[in-house]
Amino acid sequence: MPLESVTQAALQSALDGLSLRQKTIANNIANVNTPGYQAKRVAFEEALGRSVAQGSGAVDATTARSLEPTRTDGSNVNLDTETLSNVDTVLRYQFATQAMNSELTAVRAAFRTT
Repeated sequence: MPLESVTQAALQSALDGLSLRQKTIANNIANVNTPGYQAKRVAFEEALGRSVAQGSGAVDATTARSLEPTRTDGSNVNLDTETLSNVDTVLRYQFATQAMNSELTAVRAAFRTT
């Protein structure tokens, strides 16, 4: 019988999605000067919200091509957008990691008291 709660599943899904987003942003930045490269975007928040509401919390992130305007060289990577997205993602990852640590600390404490 798994001991995973909806909260733990949701936090793990969030960490997985944010990790994929960080890798995708890094790939976008690495290709900022690659003609024809189309930036990617990672989405999972809406699906995660629905999954939590349904009592699961487990979702997989999806990756899709960015619909941002394309430059004359065919690329649509915007370094400013990627940089801001990276800062936002790092902060969200740190918050989710702290929340997961708190959740696991509570589980450990519960086992010690039984």
